[in-house]
Amino acid sequence: MTTPWEQSQRQAAERQDPGLGVIMSERRQLLNLAYRLLGSLADAEDAVQETYTRWYAMSRARQEAVESPGAWLTTVASRICLNLLGSARSRRETYVGEWIPEPLPDPAEWIAGAAGGVGGDPADRITLDESVSMAFLVVFESLTPAERVAFVLHDIFRYPFAEVAEIVGRSPGACRQLASSARRRIAARAETRPDAARQASVVRKFKAAWEAQDIKALLDLLDPGATAISDGGGRAIAHLLPIEGAERIAHLYLTIARLAPPRTILERTVNGLPGLVIESEGRIDTVFAFEVAEDDRITHVWAVRNPDKLQPWQPSWGASG
Repeated sequence: MTTPWEQSQRQAAERQDPGLGVIMSERRQLLNLAYRLLGSLADAEDAVQETYTRWYAMSRARQEAVESPGAWLTTVASRICLNLLGSARSRRETYVGEWIPEPLPDPAEWIAGAAGGVGGDPADRITLDESVSMAFLVVFESLTPAERVAFVLHDIFRYPFAEVAEIVGRSPGACRQLASSARRRIAARAETRPDAARQASVVRKFKAAWEAQDIKALLDLLDPGATAISDGGGRAIAHLLPIEGAERIAHLYLTIARLAPPRTILERTVNGLPGLVIESEGRIDTVFAFEVAEDDRITHVWAVRNPDKLQPWQPSWGASG
């Protein structure tokens, strides 16, 4: 996240190097791309930082020889993400419990919190659309790294397959097949979803039923085949395996309501859709994302409790750099 001090340093550097502004203007695009590829804001920021490190490791003559700096940065960032996706699979084999993509707050809340309420750098915002909904990112996890990169670059960012091929290191035809395979797998998992206003209504009813410990209301809201997944990463208490079925989920959440210490459940935007967060002692300790079907029943509940993934949700995040 860019702090006010970092912004002043950037402005000073831009006065010395006018071309820096053009290069840094690509940051938002790179961060949006990297987050969709990696499902982690921290990893996305690292990938973007490494991209810029490689750019500035080149001589001025080599930089000036690059016909399109934006295309160069995108290519390098995508290749870094492709490598990270390959290593992430082995890292997640040792991850404690279930791994859920890192949730993001609404940009206005994120920027205000990060900058201590005095505004922030728009370049640091992730554009929240369907491609960063938790349901979408979870499906992305089932794709191979090459499928994920080909699909995100072509279907979301509209890069032609000839350019995707240079990044992935395969032929345009092979990249077309990768994106097509990804598209089929995503379509097979896709559900017809209500609009945000209807989802907000369902989430609000879930919150009310949970707070009232009303098991009948919870069961009415949950699809009989619903799944609840929790991610504590070994850093916070969480159920290690998915919970299947409305009855089991309802009883689990009632147990949590009875045993949990004092806390406040708040309605928040999570990855662009209505969700919930739990605030305890001034900090957010859980972020909930939901998938709601066309019949207004909840089919998936994702609860992120790993504190490493909740930094953007904390009121003081980024305030001190």
